[in-house]
Amino acid sequence: MRLIKIYDTTLRDGTQAEDISFSVEDKIRIAERLDDFGIHYIEGGWPGSNPKDAEFFRKIKKVPLKNAKMVAFGSTRRPGIKANKDTNLKAILNAGTGAVTIFGKTWDLHVRDALKVSLKENLDLISDSVSYLRGKVREVFYDAEHFFDGYRANPEYALKTLKVAEEAGADCLVLCDTNGGMMSSEVGMIFREVRSHVKTPLGIHAHNDSETAVANTIVAVENGAVHVQGTINGYGERCGNANLCSIIPNIRLKLGLGCIPEESLKKLRELSRFVDEIANLRHFKRQPYVGDSAFAHKGGIHVSAVLKNPLTYEHIRPESVGNYQRVLVSELSGKSNVIRKAKEFKINITKDSPHLQEIVNTLKDLENQGFQFEGAEGSFELLMRRALGTHKKFFDLAGFRVIVEKRKEKEEPISEATIMVKVGGKVEHTAATGNGPVNALDNALRKALDRFYPELKDVKLIDYKVRVLAPGKGTSAKVRVLIESGDNRKKWGTVGVSENIIDASWQALVDSIEYKLLRGKREK
Repeated sequence: MRLIKIYDTTLRDGTQAEDISFSVEDKIRIAERLDDFGIHYIEGGWPGSNPKDAEFFRKIKKVPLKNAKMVAFGSTRRPGIKANKDTNLKAILNAGTGAVTIFGKTWDLHVRDALKVSLKENLDLISDSVSYLRGKVREVFYDAEHFFDGYRANPEYALKTLKVAEEAGADCLVLCDTNGGMMSSEVGMIFREVRSHVKTPLGIHAHNDSETAVANTIVAVENGAVHVQGTINGYGERCGNANLCSIIPNIRLKLGLGCIPEESLKKLRELSRFVDEIANLRHFKRQPYVGDSAFAHKGGIHVSAVLKNPLTYEHIRPESVGNYQRVLVSELSGKSNVIRKAKEFKINITKDSPHLQEIVNTLKDLENQGFQFEGAEGSFELLMRRALGTHKKFFDLAGFRVIVEKRKEKEEPISEATIMVKVGGKVEHTAATGNGPVNALDNALRKALDRFYPELKDVKLIDYKVRVLAPGKGTSAKVRVLIESGDNRKKWGTVGVSENIIDASWQALVDSIEYKLLRGKREK
């Protein structure tokens, strides 16, 4: 079976999308999840372009990855600068990744009008850069920017850019539809032509400006591409990049080619929703394969047929990508998803357990209220253990008060929280200030619990996100708060929902503390 290597660029190309901005910690969480899923290459960013990406590469070195190779991205050397003196290439190497990707100009229009060098000098930029990097790292991928437009305008020159990259030692030549305007028939024709001129393995990088990125990627694979670039949920500049959530199952299930292991494919929907949550974006319910509506049936004839034989109106088994069949009249439950998550949490629950339907019903009710648990694994495990009666609360709230005071126009507001909690038969009443009301509440809660649970000193609040669930209601809208916490060993997410942002934050904070204490108790 031919193996197609999957190259994810969510953390670089995906961040160029409007409304998306990942923190360094966000990028690390996503990288860990992509690695667990079985992605072969993760492009972490452009270390020479901004401090955030440089920091990410420093931190990701400390994260043990099981499946993926990290990749640093950048451009060919600048005109008039030797490769070993170019700051961009140095930054790529300083990222310390085993693989690197550089892009170069293929379209003669770009060479003359954007880069403003001769066609010959552009070939030298490509050759020098690839050759220099090839002697420093294990793998060098060459992204031929605007290749299809360049080939259409000047096929002889476009092929020359590939040939010089090949001769310089590139491990893969990635043909890029950077403008996203190509039709699939033309992509297939050009791939066949290129294959007759080069021996180096070929890859595809497609944008979605004509709604053809997924189709163009599949056509490229059918015509010999063995390296596929894309992003989770199709994030990317303008109209986005090729969507790996559609490409991966198309390759695995439709073409029958190797890419992601079958067991990992069952985590696809979960991965898609996780990345949406970290990006603080609503999940697109009509997204193929992983959307809520992908296997939802409403029409009477459809429902009648699909309940007799799912093949009548489903092109694959939804469970193969972690989704499930939904009949909108009766809202069939996702018991198998709950059982799978229970196994991950080492919770013993079977399809015959009397608690299973209770958990599913609770989950549905909470999701109807606005809760989402894809980025809040800590809250989901607590939910399951509470339903099973195996979780005992570590403390009870007797009350809290949060005050925000601004004394002068140009001074920062002062936030103070007072809290009273009960641990066993003892009451602790304390107060703390913080950088904002949520931080003050977090500090007061930790302070109150400190003498009972000293291990909480290790816990840090890493990230905090708020999403308005009903934008039309303005400031009275319900909000969802997603908190990421961590200690010296692990990170976990928790969630809260309320029309009051402080109450939603409190829910997520309490789950964060409860999860830490539960984990500590389990590990003793």
